[in-house]
Amino acid sequence: MASVLSKTETYSLLGLSAACLGVLANTFHGEGEPLIASLAFSGIAFGLSYSFIRWLGDTFMRAGLKGRDMAKTKNSEIPETMGAICAVVYLLVIIIFIPFPFYKDIVAATSGGGNRDVVLELEQIETGRFLHRFPHSKLASYLSAILSLQAVVLLGVGDDLFDIRWRHKLLIPAFAAIPMLIVYFVDFGVTKVIVPVPLQPYLGQLFDLGWLYYAYMAAIAIFCPNSINILAGINGIEVSQSIIIALLLVLNDTLYLSPFTRYPHPATDSHLFSLYLLLPFIGVSAALWFHNWYPAKVFVGDTYCYFAGMVFAVVGILGHFSKTLLLLFIPQIFNFIYSSPQLFRLVPCPRHRLPRFNARTGLLEPSTAQFQRPPPMPVSLGMKLLHQMRLLRIATNGRGEVVESTNFTILNLWLVWFGPMREDMLALGLLAMQTTCGLLGLVVRHRMALLVFSEDNLGV
Repeated sequence: MASVLSKTETYSLLGLSAACLGVLANTFHGEGEPLIASLAFSGIAFGLSYSFIRWLGDTFMRAGLKGRDMAKTKNSEIPETMGAICAVVYLLVIIIFIPFPFYKDIVAATSGGGNRDVVLELEQIETGRFLHRFPHSKLASYLSAILSLQAVVLLGVGDDLFDIRWRHKLLIPAFAAIPMLIVYFVDFGVTKVIVPVPLQPYLGQLFDLGWLYYAYMAAIAIFCPNSINILAGINGIEVSQSIIIALLLVLNDTLYLSPFTRYPHPATDSHLFSLYLLLPFIGVSAALWFHNWYPAKVFVGDTYCYFAGMVFAVVGILGHFSKTLLLLFIPQIFNFIYSSPQLFRLVPCPRHRLPRFNARTGLLEPSTAQFQRPPPMPVSLGMKLLHQMRLLRIATNGRGEVVESTNFTILNLWLVWFGPMREDMLALGLLAMQTTCGLLGLVVRHRMALLVFSEDNLGV
């Protein structure tokens, strides 16, 4: 990978940045226009990430942050942990963006916002500011999101540098989620869920989960970063699945905004908050995708996986649509459940479970785990059943004992189903499944949910 930008790239990125800066300057002529400003910041984030990935690639390699692409005939070394660049650019952008969602409130609600000459009664004034008008809860949500994202980025960088063991890092995202959970408790605090219509005669219309609801949200904060990290191992898959999930979330958010609703929806602010975080994320991810797609010029590293997953957890929890979020994670949920026998050591788990590259054919094949001793009878019977259902491929000895099986990942399962294929075709197949499952999830959320619930909150 060249460490300098070509003339075409330089002029294109300069033109994009200039256009975005012009849009930002124009937003101050009105009421701030935070959504348009967020789009402009997304373009700037793309340009910065794209440039820094190219400029810092050699620096990362000299620091030892490099790896070999094992699914290539020439497995030369390329820069690793480049997702950290995107994470840092993203954090800087959303920090700089903070005044824009509150521009109207700052101008209208503070004595320094252009209304110093207005004569007011003494009882209307609170130390020179109309503090009661400022949306402190929205600001708290935004700042807590930044704190949680910063914490999980530190985890990702630590993992890339020190290769932290799974059992040590599994629960760390839950600690990173503490700031946003506290804000949720203070400013929202709703722990009741709507009961499906068939169960309402027994449980009532609403059921209070209490502290279990916070445990559920902490579980989402743990699952989202780790699920992106588990569904990994081939060029472009981590970034591409994250971009698809983000685009589907943007589609869901736009359904709550005008002109898709007849009037301002009660959830408008929550979904605008989601868009403010998602649009710059798509910008930095798109820049990384250009360098990580097949054939990859850089590796994203664990930092990007944790960072991407926490962005989704933050918007799902603070945007109050965590159940919708899970419907977009169907492939990741399946992959986690499918991987559980190896993750929980019921069967042997190699350190790397990515598909095996056949140098002779240039295709990827399912990788396998070897059994030094036969698995327990219940595990063996379960594996043979999965083999019969074409959800696994096993090899047995003359006594019928399992001695080998394909690794329990959705990447290997896809190759079991469709046979050896090139790396980019494997990625495209999985991404098509991700898109299809996500769109079906949104249909289920906004249409089929009416079969078990009395109404969809989109029509509230």
